[in-house]
Amino acid sequence: MTARVLPSAQVDDRATLGEGTVVWDLAQVREGATLGRDCIIGRGAYVDAGVVVGDRCKVQNHALLYAPARLGDGVFVGPAVVLTNDHHPRAVSPDGRSKSAADWDPMGVVVEEGASLGARSVVLGGLTIGAWAMVGAGSVVTRSVLPHALVVGVPARQVGWVGRAGVALTEQADGLWRSAADPERYRLVEGRLEQLP
Repeated sequence: MTARVLPSAQVDDRATLGEGTVVWDLAQVREGATLGRDCIIGRGAYVDAGVVVGDRCKVQNHALLYAPARLGDGVFVGPAVVLTNDHHPRAVSPDGRSKSAADWDPMGVVVEEGASLGARSVVLGGLTIGAWAMVGAGSVVTRSVLPHALVVGVPARQVGWVGRAGVALTEQADGLWRSAADPERYRLVEGRLEQLP
């Protein structure tokens, strides 16, 4: 099954789209971007030049992925999410000269496998969102997020843990972490959640 691009979408000829990927109306995929298999790029989304998106990712309407962002497999990017890439954004240099691409080094966001970014969240450049983590809607992420961590707020802070099903986990009497929605069991090891085999 080949990729499907809606007529009003703009996909550069130098972009790579995996089989089964769909790019919806008014989305833009720039040169050198790589989209894996079975991805959904929502209406009005922007995938910058050179951005890498893994397999089975969902990038919802009006999300903005600025280079050099990298998404692992199965990542969910909610509506109007922004992955930034510049800690010191300016249109001009101190002498008033217009800045060009040569005047800065972009710092991409890395979103690891299975992580979810809630609607209208913003992630600052150079950070990593760990595997299966969840960023609450409207959050502003200013620090990297541990795998399976649930973070919310402005600035985002960790308020719990989530399993692979995306549901908050609770600590049980045996010291393990579980949820009714997730058959897996987890334990805390040196401040990080690990899935038991």
